[in-house]
Amino acid sequence: MAALALLVSLPAAASAARHRHGETAKPTIYGHRGASGYRPEHTLASYRLAARMGADYIEPDLVMTKDHVLVVRHEPAIGGTTDVAKHPEFASRRKTKVIDGVTFADDWFVEDFTLAELKTLRAVERLPDLRRRNTIYNGRYTVPTFQEVIDLRDQLSRELGRKIGIIPELKHSTYHRSIGLPLEELFVQQLRRNRLDDRSAKVTVQSFEVSNLKWLDKQIPNPLVQLLDAKTLKPGDVLASGGSLTYGQMATPAGLREIAKYADIASPSKDYIVPRDAAGASLAPTSFIGDAHRAGLDVVAYTFRVENSFLPLELRSSANPADAGNLFAEIKQFFDLGIDGVFTDNADIAKAVRDDE
Repeated sequence: MAALALLVSLPAAASAARHRHGETAKPTIYGHRGASGYRPEHTLASYRLAARMGADYIEPDLVMTKDHVLVVRHEPAIGGTTDVAKHPEFASRRKTKVIDGVTFADDWFVEDFTLAELKTLRAVERLPDLRRRNTIYNGRYTVPTFQEVIDLRDQLSRELGRKIGIIPELKHSTYHRSIGLPLEELFVQQLRRNRLDDRSAKVTVQSFEVSNLKWLDKQIPNPLVQLLDAKTLKPGDVLASGGSLTYGQMATPAGLREIAKYADIASPSKDYIVPRDAAGASLAPTSFIGDAHRAGLDVVAYTFRVENSFLPLELRSSANPADAGNLFAEIKQFFDLGIDGVFTDNADIAKAVRDDE
């Protein structure tokens, strides 16, 4: 047991030592849902473009079909990311469900479809008002399986002459388990079948929940990421069990030390690091990055997007939320603050900033 505890603590110890000694590795670029600033998210085309733009990792969010296949969608609800509403044969499957305290009204859900049925649908742009150009790709791409993403990663690594990483997120684990579709066991089996349960495999695993990461920490050697949602919210497993732990508490120095016992990376939204005032302008940076580094954690923030709608007031180019603002400046600020990586819809911009460092 003592030897196991030592092995579990080594990644955090190495991270802490690196930051204490001021080592400055280049920040890692994570293609958020692929290159979703340019193609409908979570499609093979989006992942392919992200890697070609310079992303070090591509990010598939994993949910499960009725027949127990891991597929890639941001949420179990698919009304906004596929053309399911145009399929009259599935009209009767429209439902309202509550997932982790959030109501998804009059929608369709992956867990109510077999893989064969899901493959009859086509992906559409999730943010058509902000990304009208992306809508020209509506209807071109299917919903990929996790295995298809693994196979694409291998193909891209050969094509580009560098190993492309995968950073899957297990979505709504407690919810999936409650409906008889647990994600973790199947996920670990799939990693093992593909010989990816290895710390050198360049596969990192994320979750907004806590208990599944603690379980995974005992099952696989791959790096783990604790995602942090809004400070007042609770992880889905904590909410389901009636616990009191909030993400805000997890983001304190003591909370980050607890995270470091089972995870390697803390991944908060940008405002944990650079808050904004009521008008949307940036405030002074917090101590989050330093606190996490002292706890032995790397920090990867989300989500960096070029549209004015997602940028701080001082970096917006106009009053039009869909216009492109100065994402270059925002990413450079976070790089200068010592962040270890960024999730971005625009991997090309992040790479341009990193290349200038």
